[in-house]
Amino acid sequence: QVQLVESGGGLVQAGGSLRLSCAASGRTFSTYSMGWFRQAPGKEREFVAAISWSGSSTDYADSVQDRFTISRDNAKNTVYLQMNSLKSEDTAVYSCAARKSPFRSSLYDDERQYDSWGQGTQVTVSS
Repeated sequence: QVQLVESGGGLVQAGGSLRLSCAASGRTFSTYSMGWFRQAPGKEREFVAAISWSGSSTDYADSVQDRFTISRDNAKNTVYLQMNSLKSEDTAVYSCAARKSPFRSSLYDDERQYDSWGQGTQVTVSS
């Protein structure tokens, strides 16, 4: 397993942007598929985006498609979530997750498929 630490959350006005980072420990980060999930108060945790360990494949929830971009830098053991055109409904705690994957293009959008989780970072969008 890897240890994950998120950063970059904060308060932003609607229409603004934030970039979240998720730093991973361990020397085998490049073999982990990564995902971002979020949980708003009173709601279930939901999938946001995923990226394969090679970075060649990505997947997004419909609600963030064309606004959010997931990327990774395996040399820095870090995955990013660039969030643009933020809306009040994007307000949530955002967590990154990791799953060791044997395939370079594998993606996972179910939280039960992930092995390791960060502690989360709060994103608040004011309208």
